[in-house]
Amino acid sequence: MKLSLIVPCFNEQDNVALFYETCAQVFQGVIPSYELIFVNDGSRDATWQRLKMIRERNPEAKLKLVNFSRNFGKEAAIYAGLQKAAGDYVTVIDADLQQRPEVVLEMVRLLDENEEVDCVAAYQEQRREGKFISFCKKMFYKLINKVCDIDFHDNASDFRTFRKRMAEAIVEMREYHRFSKGIFSWVGFNTHFIPYTAEERNAGQTSWSFWKLLKYACEGFLSFTTFPLRLSTYLGSIASLAAIIYLIVVVIQKLTNHIDVPGYATIVVLILLMSGIQLIMLGMIGEYLARVYIESKQRPICIEKEYLSYEDAE
Repeated sequence: MKLSLIVPCFNEQDNVALFYETCAQVFQGVIPSYELIFVNDGSRDATWQRLKMIRERNPEAKLKLVNFSRNFGKEAAIYAGLQKAAGDYVTVIDADLQQRPEVVLEMVRLLDENEEVDCVAAYQEQRREGKFISFCKKMFYKLINKVCDIDFHDNASDFRTFRKRMAEAIVEMREYHRFSKGIFSWVGFNTHFIPYTAEERNAGQTSWSFWKLLKYACEGFLSFTTFPLRLSTYLGSIASLAAIIYLIVVVIQKLTNHIDVPGYATIVVLILLMSGIQLIMLGMIGEYLARVYIESKQRPICIEKEYLSYEDAE
């Protein structure tokens, strides 16, 4: 098998059929053998029924259909697809056709021509989104690259093609809280980045709201750096130093100018400030402890309700 395409699906009933047809047209006569791995991530529409319909209408197609028992998230869908992939090359791609199969051909060509390259990842040079979202993403990459030991390429997406050995390394990472961009960087391997232009969605609306993006960014920080924990030490040291300086100033004022020590207002402000800092730090520690607690339960990353594969028919 030359190529495996992992396609996470969440409420993509109007996109999966066109995605399959587009891949069939683009890859025909170019990719000698390929398989499509559709992972239905607990969709609330008719995505699963549409996928089974594609399978029935195209019995010759090499399709693997995975149906989750509920919505586990895109990260879990990618992991499940990697477990099923049998190709020498593995591609992660969305079903809405914003990420075009034609770009996959370019990725495969680069891997064929460059043995030293293990992964070809796509990034957007120009994003079709608001200035505020673009600014937030730019600051996210700038900050996380400063506090993490691994490098995150600006605007790099999950859209990439890599060799089987890299896919196997990713599957070995069985952590429950997954952040694929960080995992791709952490496993290493030689990655080549190419620009691409995201097309308009074929149908439907994106499920990535600002708050989901913010939550995803926090997941990245908590998964690949302990800087928030060290931040409590830095803030505590700064607060202690400021308190000592202020104490010296108050004593000097009292001894030299007989100025009364500031009273109620100063005390209340300091108490509120220090209490707020302490609660924020406790919240950060709680986030890390919560992840340790969840990991200790050793729950599966996802649960498959149904699995259909062309290999069974063969």
